Amino acid sequence: MTLDVRWVSVFIDVPPERLDTAASFWTSVTGSVTGRPVGDHDEFVPLDPPNGQPSLWLQRTDEGPVSCHPDLYVDGDAGLADVAGRAVGLGATRLSSTQGLVVLRSTSVLPFCLVTHRDQVERPGPVGPPGARSIVDQICLDIPAGRFEEEGAFWSALTGWERTDESQEFDRLARPSHMPYAFLLQRLDDDPPSVTAHLDLACEDRDAVTAQHQEMGAEVVRRTAGWTVIRDPAGVVYCNTDRAPGAV
Repeated sequence: MTLDVRWVSVFIDVPPERLDTAASFWTSVTGSVTGRPVGDHDEFVPLDPPNGQPSLWLQRTDEGPVSCHPDLYVDGDAGLADVAGRAVGLGATRLSSTQGLVVLRSTSVLPFCLVTHRDQVERPGPVGPPGARSIVDQICLDIPAGRFEEEGAFWSALTGWERTDESQEFDRLARPSHMPYAFLLQRLDDDPPSVTAHLDLACEDRDAVTAQHQEMGAEVVRRTAGWTVIRDPAGVVYCNTDRAPGAV
């Protein structure tokens, strides 16, 4: 049985003292503006894009390192309960729930949320000057080598998206064309205690986009043939890639 995921959002989790720094950087990167905070303590801040509907959020956290996690949106409270039960059946751990929201951990303890769908249908498009446009359009799960098969099977079964083998290091989940985020599964060389996640940007000109980000205060961590690892001023690590912006 597969899950009809209606929408995907990604939350960048940052402590209170870094929230303004993260907001300044990521609104500049995405051409967005901060929307009205929501949540019991206004801890969730949407980044409203210039086109399409919000899919990138900031979350103010009280503890833990800077990180990111996905939210999967499904239809209605009954659907939410059903999907949460299926997630647990696939090996997830249920942590908490409120009206319209269930917080879980995957088989390799990556936090994620199930949320009732709010009629999002239009993913944001690329932003930036011609020739150097970019878009945040992928969440990469960094999976310990010993848990790669189990974690990959979990996310494929939960989303209902077909899993394809791209290389020895990467698998991919084939997302529907309207989804704002793809899922990339990266097999790590070592075995840290749990899976983590980071954002990937698709860039028309990776070097030009990276230079723009450096002007905004980001720091290049490492360059490879296909991507550049970067740390933003708030400590968020992400990658600029050579993938074409707007591609599925």
